[in-house]
Amino acid sequence: MSTIIYKAREIVEANGMSDKITLLQGKMEEVELPFPEVDIIISEWMGYFLLYESMLDTVLWARDRYLRKDGKGLIFPDKATIFMAGIEDGDYKDEKIGCMHPSSYLVATTLICDSLG
Repeated sequence: MSTIIYKAREIVEANGMSDKITLLQGKMEEVELPFPEVDIIISEWMGYFLLYESMLDTVLWARDRYLRKDGKGLIFPDKATIFMAGIEDGDYKDEKIGCMHPSSYLVATTLICDSLG
């Protein structure tokens, strides 16, 4: 289990917020909060590239179970953007799908290579 909670406790105490911020350690679906609702959920839910190791399912579970129901509850971060750009790596392409000299292959391979340009 992560030890980040110890540093979080130090930060909360150093800022005099121990009476306002409650820290719990454990899997969200297994921890029972000491109150029925929360005002804010803070989570690093997106994983890298917003897709891998995503915790979105857990955050949605926590939202449905604990976030205040009057529409004033907050989740941070609440949005994310993926920026993508097309690139070409000629050496990689040649290595993976490049066609070698046609005499090394059957006629069908020659036709495929010709159609690829």
